Amino acid sequence: MKITGKIKMLFVFAVSMIFANNVQGQETKKVNNYDQGFKLGFGVNGGYAINDPYKLALGADARLQYDLTKRYSLTLTTGFTNLFVSEAEGNDLGFIPAKAGFKAFIWNDEFYVMGEAGAAFAVTNGYNNTSLILAPSIGYATKYIDVSLRYQHYSDFPKMNNNGTTGKGIGQVGVRLAYGFEL
Repeated sequence: MKITGKIKMLFVFAVSMIFANNVQGQETKKVNNYDQGFKLGFGVNGGYAINDPYKLALGADARLQYDLTKRYSLTLTTGFTNLFVSEAEGNDLGFIPAKAGFKAFIWNDEFYVMGEAGAAFAVTNGYNNTSLILAPSIGYATKYIDVSLRYQHYSDFPKMNNNGTTGKGIGQVGVRLAYGFEL
């Protein structure tokens, strides 16, 4: 019995070696991973404030962008923006925005939608308020150029109502033109 057990083991070993010799690995395709990384952009923006007493809005900003994937990015934006009024209506309002956002490319890796939220710190003409900023936008971006159309709402900055009383909450429609590059 001991010999037949050894013969069985030898037979199993021989058969397994035959099959092991014919085993082939699967073909693998080369996967191109998207390199995550940082981009930095410098932009100028202009627009129109849709609430009195403000009329024109001009500013400059710097945006740091971290690409999570080829289509999705996180952003941090700061700079300076000034809301202008006519001389008879009061003082201009200058502020430093600090916003975080999410950018999603929706068509051809060039057209995107983005949402940002943050704070606006008033720094000119005696304004001491800090306001919440909410800013949805749509845009077009290439490797170096970024053009976007956006709406920004500043919830705590003063405005003039139609009946001459003051209230809070200013809206602004604007265009941003920026130059960006990878870090």
